Amino acid sequence: MTDNYGETWVYESIVGALPGLELSNTHAVAIQFGVFQVGIVLFAWLYDLWSAALAGTAAVFVAAVGSVAMHRLGTKNRAAEIPEAYYRLLFGSSIEVVLSVLAFIALVTHLFVFDAQTPGTPLIASLFGPEPPIVVVYLVLLVSWDLCYRIGTSWWVAVVSLWRAIKFPSEPSTARRFIRLDLENVGFAVTQLVLVPFLLDQPFLLVAVSGHVVAVTVVSALSIWLTRADTRASVAPADD
Repeated sequence: MTDNYGETWVYESIVGALPGLELSNTHAVAIQFGVFQVGIVLFAWLYDLWSAALAGTAAVFVAAVGSVAMHRLGTKNRAAEIPEAYYRLLFGSSIEVVLSVLAFIALVTHLFVFDAQTPGTPLIASLFGPEPPIVVVYLVLLVSWDLCYRIGTSWWVAVVSLWRAIKFPSEPSTARRFIRLDLENVGFAVTQLVLVPFLLDQPFLLVAVSGHVVAVTVVSALSIWLTRADTRASVAPADD
């Protein structure tokens, strides 16, 4: 893992800066998944919340896949030959954190204000009962933040990829790399659909998750199309 924290995700910087620890990407993801999943199983056992354990496991799974995606997208982007402005925008701006904070605040507002004022049983109550244990809510919010951060990063990667495709033509080998990265980002977005079965009674969250998947797919597809068009244009003179 790189130590140039101006050229990393905030998540990578935090993991790399932990004192006395030198974790590989695999170990960091495994610890993340293990700690969250153990917490879910433990609280499900202590408070008899097995009906909510499957939803929690799905959320932890998506967060873990998001961590893998962030590592891969970060490492492969840093290895590409592209103007420095691209790296500054993708990593140095920390816009993914801003987007994640906005998404998390929207989620908390929905769960504890909007959903509570809407007719029917609120999502928190349906999962954890009318008086959910404090530690369970704490874990739910922690996992939710993890999800929001990775979803925000995925969206930011798609937006910056489109900007890069418009602004910087790439050599064929570099273009192929960026196309694969766009496809990997779409792949991570699609994994978020495993959350959909748990949101069928929550129209707002259902639209938010599904809309994000569609948006990332559309923006990434446009980036891929422009990148391929630039590549064909750059090799056309050599074929004449």
